[in-house]
Amino acid sequence: MTVHLKKLSVGSESLASLRQWQEARCKAGFELMHVTRNTPRRAEEVLDGGSIFWVIKGVMCARQPIVELREMQRADGKPACGIVLAPEIFAVEPMRVRIFQGWRYLEVKDAPADLPMAADGDEAMPPELVAELRELGLL
Repeated sequence: MTVHLKKLSVGSESLASLRQWQEARCKAGFELMHVTRNTPRRAEEVLDGGSIFWVIKGVMCARQPIVELREMQRADGKPACGIVLAPEIFAVEPMRVRIFQGWRYLEVKDAPADLPMAADGDEAMPPELVAELRELGLL
């Protein structure tokens, strides 16, 4: 059974800035990987089609498929886990979430659905705006 992870995208101002940062990393020849202290105990479920759901400014607004969980070592010699990500980032229905540290599991039933793409390939509306309109009952 699949399970996802949710994670704060520290330093990202928007989904567009996350995309730009990752595109620059790819163009520079780097692998897309988020290194974290702990390896998920539910690794088998994460690798069964799981994604990392990015939270930007308190709004869960995108998901990125997880390709691999790699054992690593930090600079201080302590063990770490490299979460290897696919290059595709999919916008999801924006959902406000409480701020947390590290990553958290996200059950499939609780994960927001992917948003349809606009004709030009961009998101139809900024995720922060959609989340705010939903909170106001306008969407």
